[in-house]
Amino acid sequence: MSIASPHHPGQIVLFGSGETLPSSGKTHEYTARQLPASPRIAILETPAGFEPNSDRVAGKIAEFLARRLQNYRPDIQVLPARKRGTPFSPDTPNIVAPILHANWLLLGPGSPSYAARQLRDTLALHMIQARHHLGATLMLSSSATLAFSTLTMPVYEIYKVGEDLHWKPGLDYFRQFGWPLIIIPHWDNSDGGEELDTSRCYMGRARFQQLRDMLPPGLTILGLDEHTSLIMDLKAGKGLVMGAGRAIILRSDEADESAAVFRSGAEFPLHLLGDVREPQAGAGVPASVWAQALAAQAEIEAAAQQTPQPPPRVLALLAERNTARKQRHWRRADELRDEILALGWQVMDTPAGTELAPQPN
Repeated sequence: MSIASPHHPGQIVLFGSGETLPSSGKTHEYTARQLPASPRIAILETPAGFEPNSDRVAGKIAEFLARRLQNYRPDIQVLPARKRGTPFSPDTPNIVAPILHANWLLLGPGSPSYAARQLRDTLALHMIQARHHLGATLMLSSSATLAFSTLTMPVYEIYKVGEDLHWKPGLDYFRQFGWPLIIIPHWDNSDGGEELDTSRCYMGRARFQQLRDMLPPGLTILGLDEHTSLIMDLKAGKGLVMGAGRAIILRSDEADESAAVFRSGAEFPLHLLGDVREPQAGAGVPASVWAQALAAQAEIEAAAQQTPQPPPRVLALLAERNTARKQRHWRRADELRDEILALGWQVMDTPAGTELAPQPN
C-alpha cells in the first residue's frame, strides 16, 4: 500500500565495523545533527539474538551512544526482538512498537544469515521500512549490512563451521532504491595476520573470488573497510565516506582493478550503486503497519508543536558555547549565542546553568 506523503526516506548509514569505537564518534554526531529533533534511537538485538548475551551486545552500543551523544539528549531503547516463535520475537507488537516513534534505527553485530532469517517479513522489518520511509535514519553495522543485502554471505557457517562456499538470500532492502547491493563489511580485516588472509569479511581474497564467481550478473558489491562509515543521503543523491578507511564499489562480474575507491572525506553520486529511485511512501509496507506508522508520525508532529524541542544543531552549538565560556573565550561564546538566536532559540544564562527557550514570534 502507498499513500501520498510529504516525507522522504531518511539517511542510510553503514559501518564496516567499529560502531562503538572512538573513530565512529564523528559519524554518530553527524547523524544526530541531521535529525530535526533530539535522537530517539531504537537498537534491535536481532542480529545477535542467538547469543545468550545479546542484550549486552546491543546494550554496549546504547551505552556508547548515551555517552557520545550526551549533548544531543538522546532517548535510547534496546528492543529484545531476538527470535521468531518466542516471547522475544520480531513479531511481538509490544517489543517492536518503539520503532514507530524512533527517528534513528540501529542494527549491528551478530550473524548475517541469522538476522536475515529472523527479520524476513516480520512486523519489525515492516515497521523499520515504514519509519525509514517517513524520514528516520537507518544505521546498519557489520553483520546487519550483509543481512540487508540482496544476498548475504554466511560468514559463521563458512569461516567457523567449514561449510562449502555459498550465498543465502538476504533481505534485499536496498532494491527499493534501485540498488541490487551486496555489502561486505570488514573489507580490509587483518585479524589473521601474516598466516591467514581474513580480508573481505574473514573470507580472504581467494575464497571471496570464488564466492563472486557464484553471483548472478547485475549485482553491485559495496566493500567497507573497518572503522569506516558510509552516509547515504537519498534526497541529495550522494554518499559520504567517513572514518579511517575506504568504500569500494565494483560490479559482481568485474575485476578488482576496475573498482571505484573512495577514501575518508570523499563524496560520490549514489547512482554508482545503481539507478537511484525513491519509492512511493509506504510502498511494500502492509496497510495496517503503514496506518500505524502514519498515526505515530502525527503524534510526533503534534507533540513537537505543543512543546518545541531544540534541534540537534542548536544543542551542538550550545555545547560548543558552554565549552567556550569555561575556557573564557567570551567573544566566541557571543558568536555562538548569535548563531543559536539565528536558528530561533534564545540562550539564558542562569545560576542553575544555561537554558534554551524558543524565540518569541
